[in-house]
Amino acid sequence: MAKMNKKWVALCSTAIGAIYAAGYFATETQATIQQPQQQVQVTQTKSSQINRLYKEGTYMGTGSNRRGSIQVAVTIKSDKITDVEISHFAMHYTIDDVVGLPQEVVQKQSAQVRNVSGATYSTQAFKDAVQDALSQARNS
Repeated sequence: MAKMNKKWVALCSTAIGAIYAAGYFATETQATIQQPQQQVQVTQTKSSQINRLYKEGTYMGTGSNRRGSIQVAVTIKSDKITDVEISHFAMHYTIDDVVGLPQEVVQKQSAQVRNVSGATYSTQAFKDAVQDALSQARNS
């Protein structure tokens, strides 16, 4: 095989890099422009579904598994989750692991909170308890 001149190698490498970069930035720009519109539509859809689904009031929910049980009180006002309190905690570990989850439910307007590492069973029982309360609050 013939030896290539270093100038040609540098020129070809630069050309390939420029083509790759142009394609990357064009794709990234399109994704950035389209993504926020999609997120707004999803948020509006979820918000309108919540507005039609829940009755006002405070509802008790329970979640349990092999590590214990959790009971929560979920308050709904103006068709939104306004407050979540852990009213009873009887899990294997301490309540300190899941103490931030009620605020996350209020922020997300959903029982689908992040999993707490090291407190998987407590997190799941909490999610189940909130979901139980929300099921009771649904308009039938």
